[in-house]
This record gives sequence, C-alpha cells and structure tokens, in this order.
Amino acid sequence: MNERIGIDIGAVVPADQPWSGRPEGNTETPKAPPSRPGRIALLAHCGTGNLGDEGSIAAVLDNITRRWPEVSVVGLSMDPEDTTRRHGIPAFAMRHRVFPFQREWSSAPCSDEPDGFADRLKALARKTGPLFRIGNTLRHVLIVRPVQFLRETLFLGRSLILLCELDMLVICGGGQLLDWGGPWAFPYTLFKWLVLAKCLNVRCIFLNTGAGPLDAPLSRWFVRRTLNLADDVSVRDRASGDLLRKIGFRGKMKVVADAVWNIRMPGNAGKAPQEEQAERVIGIAPMAYGDSSRHWVDDNGSYHRLIDNLAGFCGGMLERGYRIKLFSSDIWFDSQAIADLDAAIREKNPGLAADRVMREAVCDIDSLLSALSGLDCYVTCRFHGVIFASLQNVPAIALSPHPKVSDLMEALGLSEYCVDIAHCDAADLTVRADRLLANADAIKARIAQNVSKFQEQLTEQFDELFPKHSDPNGENSK
Repeated sequence: MNERIGIDIGAVVPADQPWSGRPEGNTETPKAPPSRPGRIALLAHCGTGNLGDEGSIAAVLDNITRRWPEVSVVGLSMDPEDTTRRHGIPAFAMRHRVFPFQREWSSAPCSDEPDGFADRLKALARKTGPLFRIGNTLRHVLIVRPVQFLRETLFLGRSLILLCELDMLVICGGGQLLDWGGPWAFPYTLFKWLVLAKCLNVRCIFLNTGAGPLDAPLSRWFVRRTLNLADDVSVRDRASGDLLRKIGFRGKMKVVADAVWNIRMPGNAGKAPQEEQAERVIGIAPMAYGDSSRHWVDDNGSYHRLIDNLAGFCGGMLERGYRIKLFSSDIWFDSQAIADLDAAIREKNPGLAADRVMREAVCDIDSLLSALSGLDCYVTCRFHGVIFASLQNVPAIALSPHPKVSDLMEALGLSEYCVDIAHCDAADLTVRADRLLANADAIKARIAQNVSKFQEQLTEQFDELFPKHSDPNGENSK
C-alpha cells in the first residue's frame, strides 16, 4: 500500500514493463478544481449482503456530501430497495434483472427433490436425454435469448434517460473489476454504463476499486475499454494496478487505500459492554469457500476441511476458557457456513459449546462493528473483515482466499498472521493465535498507526476529487 496518493502508475515505469518502485513526488501541474456537479450516481455491485461493498458506498457518500452538502446522490445497485434502505438515497437497478440475494443466500439450501408440477415436468423431460437437450437449445435460441435481448434494449433506453440527469458517475465498492459470473456480468455491466455515460458527456470516476480475477479474454476486453472511457481511475492496491497494466490498460492510474478505511464510525464504536470486556472472546467468520451450492470454486472437500479445522481450533479455544462468536461481513453468502461451523463446534464440544458459542445477529455495518467490539481476536476470510476489525483495533488472523487479502495483511505489517484458506489447519491457527494474543498491545499500536495513514490518504484524495469551494455565494469555482 502506497504511503500517499497522487501516484501516477503510468509514470512509474513504461507501461509495458513491471513496476519496480514509485516516484518520490507528483510533478504534474495541479489541475483546476472541477465545477461542482448537481447530481451524482454511485455505481457498485451492492445489495448482495456484502457489508464491505456497503461500507464503501457509505464512506464515499459521506465524504462527498460533507464536502458538497447540496449535491443530489442516487445509487445504481444490484438491489435498489436494499440500497435505499441502507443508505437513504434513491436507487435504481444496474441490470435489467434483480437477483434475490437475501432470499437465495440466507435460506437453507434447496432440496434436490422436485416440489411443484413444473419441477416434476422438468425432471421427467431430462430423462429423455438428447431430445431434452435439443428442445432446451431451441427454447434458448427461439425464446429465451430474444426475450433477454428485448429486455436489455428496453433497460438501456431507461438507463440513458436516467443518465441524462447526471453530471458524474462514480464507480465505487470493493472488487468491481472482475469476471465472477462471466464476462456478461460485472465486465459488461460496467462497460455499458460507461459507454452510455460518455455519450452524454457525464464525468466518470473509478474510485479505489479492486481488480481480478479477469480470466476470460472478453472480460479483459470489456474492462480495458471501460477504463479507457473513464476520466479518473484509482485502484485500492498495487496488485490490482499490475493486473490492469497486464491486460493492456495504459491510462493514468493512482493507488489509494480502500474507501472503507475512511468510513464514519458510529459514536459508540469500540465500546464493548462492561460485562463483556473482562471476558476473553474470539470472533470467527467462516466463508463458503468451495461450497458447490454457493461458491465459484467447486470443491466441497475443501469446504468441509475448512469447517472441520475451524471447529477444531474453536474447540481448543473453548477449552482455554474463551467464548466464541460467529459472524461474517458477508451476511447472506456466508450464512450457511456459519450454521455449518456452529453445528460442527457443538458436535465436537457438546459440554463446552452449549453456553459459550453464539451466533451474532449482524444485519448492517453498525451491528457488525458492535459484534467486533471487545474481541481479543477475529479470524476472518474476508478482505473487508480485516478492515472492519482494524477500524475497531481488533487484531485479525486472515484465511486468504485471494491475493488481495494477503496483500492487505502485508500492508498492515501482519503477514505472519495470514494463511492460505486452502491450507487452514487447526494446530497452525492455534499457534498463530497464541502469538497474536501474546503480542496484542504491539499489534494494536501498529494497526492504529496504519489506519491513521490510510485515512490521511483518503482525505487527501477526496479533497482533490471533490474540493470544497470557498466562494461564500456557493458558486462553482472556475
């Protein structure tokens, strides 16, 4: 993580060479502050129950409105109703289809048995073998695809009308530049919005987003063309910038800390109830990594090993007198993993777990921060899980499912407390937890120092992108 913003990645080294360092300062001539827009849209793949993305929206919204209190802000999200409820702004769908994330992810897995008449009919049709496949192909070619094309065309028309009223489009959230779901999911969604926005001369900003994985050639094409249309691009870590250079983006780019570092903390943040402060408590956030019913990595064996090793680790901590709290920053996607871990702990430790293991009811950022307060340690698989814990000055052990997590732990100076999620081992976790708990005071001091550094980066960036205007009449600067 760079120590300051304003770093032009394209100027560090030639675009076709790897980075080897960074310049000591920015020698560019300062730009005149942009005229203040009247209406801004914040676009992110939020509304999915991922509180990291919600935290990014909250931080960006707060930083913009504090500098430009008269500006009107709308959201573009995966679930407009959820976005309006969480952030208090009007919101619109970023795709023509809204997926019911809460209903699908927070419920128990669906039964494989057909329930209704339609399900029984489909099950019967599948038994016809080749005839079913031929019929299914014809249905997609003659009905499904044309209907999808028509719906998308109508959606683009409605989106164009919305963009006519905007002055600026800010793409924020966590990892937006990735091809989870294929090229026609994240990459195409961003591409179409940027194309429409630039047709109407709307200023477009990519704000401290993460990149990768981008495996499909079409995904890389979409992302490269999308970034070329943007007026300002910043990424949250150097690895994301490396990847964007690798796929061919040659424009200017900055590396700045993730926006969630600058979220406004509630007034009671970090204040645990007095009766809990004397207790020793470990927080555990399992992830649906490898779960074939939810995760893009289809490896149920790895998922069950993860749950088993976390249960073994929790059992050892229970024997030492710790309480265990189960909760995640991805409140719907990881809900089944929490239930599975809870059951595994209770099965292995029926006597100890009865009154010393509890699931925290986390539904929003405030309740997540409340659950984190008073913990001695937080074991998480999530990038923003580490950030939220650090904002509460809670030392974290990270089980990394992606390089972004290990890079974050390195930036915090806590690499020795980060392990590959695929190699999670109960005994190893115990050793790392013992070391972390023994050095907790020094680690907390290091965390506080880094949090302050990242927040200074973000304050500088927001002051640059959304400058406060000193004109007492409130007129835009020229």
